[in-house]
Amino acid sequence: QVQLVESGGGLVQTGGSLRLSCAASGRTFSIYYMGWFRQSPGKEREFVAAIRWSGGITYYADSVKGRFTISRDNAKTTAYLQMNNLEPEDTAVYYCAAARGRIVVDTTSVDYWGKGTLVTVSS
Repeated sequence: QVQLVESGGGLVQTGGSLRLSCAASGRTFSIYYMGWFRQSPGKEREFVAAIRWSGGITYYADSVKGRFTISRDNAKTTAYLQMNNLEPEDTAVYYCAAARGRIVVDTTSVDYWGKGTLVTVSS
């Protein structure tokens, strides 16, 4: 099993920045991809960004390209999501996700979920 714990959410004004962290523990050697998803009230959980644990290949949703950056620190088994130029539409609960053998670009590919951290962007 892998446990994921997010941190770094909060309230920020439009145009501001936040950095989310996701600390992984347990059988982290089994992680192939880690990623971030988000869910707003009344909407389905959607893909935000993903990174391959070995090699660092990244994927982004079109809505966040150029504003968000996903990275990882292998030694700390932690993934990060740097979010810049935030917009009210980015308001959501952000979930960390991990998969053992698949690319994490949709919810069906996720093996492990964190509990989420709330990001609120005020206009």
